[in-house]
Amino acid sequence: MKVKAIFNRDGGTFRTTDMEAYGRQVEEAFRTAGHEIEIAAVGASEMQHALETACRRGDLDAIVAGGGDGTISAAAAVAWRNGMPLGVIPAGTMNLFARSLKLPLDIWKAPEVLARGRIIDADIGSADGRAFVHQFSMGLHARMVRYRESYRFASRLGKIGASVRAAVGVVFNPPDFEIEFDADGHRERRHVSAISVSNNPFGHDTLMYADDLTSGHLGFYTAPPLRPAGVVKLAFDILRGKFRGSRLITETSALAVDLHFPKVDRKINCVIDGELLPLARRDVALRIHPGELKLLVGSE
Repeated sequence: MKVKAIFNRDGGTFRTTDMEAYGRQVEEAFRTAGHEIEIAAVGASEMQHALETACRRGDLDAIVAGGGDGTISAAAAVAWRNGMPLGVIPAGTMNLFARSLKLPLDIWKAPEVLARGRIIDADIGSADGRAFVHQFSMGLHARMVRYRESYRFASRLGKIGASVRAAVGVVFNPPDFEIEFDADGHRERRHVSAISVSNNPFGHDTLMYADDLTSGHLGFYTAPPLRPAGVVKLAFDILRGKFRGSRLITETSALAVDLHFPKVDRKINCVIDGELLPLARRDVALRIHPGELKLLVGSE
């Protein structure tokens, strides 16, 4: 197998990593397993171009992308559009997609697992055509990310500290908004503080990530309007891996979820795989694409 590895040297753990030494270890792991590999460490602004260029090559059997959750999401979108198998090196803060794939979260251990791995057909989600590998969310999560991004931080610890400050801010100012939705033909209107639509349902007794990326369904979760005590309770349930079991969460699964926001008269935000984005309109079409994302994963 011939592989191109592209690492975002500005992303997450890689910012403090000797990328030359790391590249040598990755090369050794793949060559020992009998593969050819090319390695490039590029800046964040160069990642998209490097990914697209690699996926258009006719001589590659797979690409490997390394970086934070945003980098991995972007790589998955490019790989999906081009039918290119993708392996991931998790170098971010949460690495939720890598957790779903049961990959080592240590950047030094992941290459050997991928080098001896296999390719599977996994699912990928989309929001108005934009790919996501983890989740689309609105409400509490979007407000917390917006607050966090208003603070300055330059390290992983700084990001964690900013996230804590943002979470406290959301506790005392939770959102409350109205949605209309159609989930596989079931139509309903609700007042909510949070919406999450995941690429496959989240696992039981885990943080908010899927145990399996091949079920062919979206997970659809809402939380009712919450006061500060309710936000704290929900956060506690999430941190102890009981999100799906929380009495505050209403859950279903679907092949397609269409959202409409009837009373929105201002700019609203969503979060797609950790990236805060403005909604361009009052409607969002969320879809699952079963088996369309080829992934390089561990051998078991």
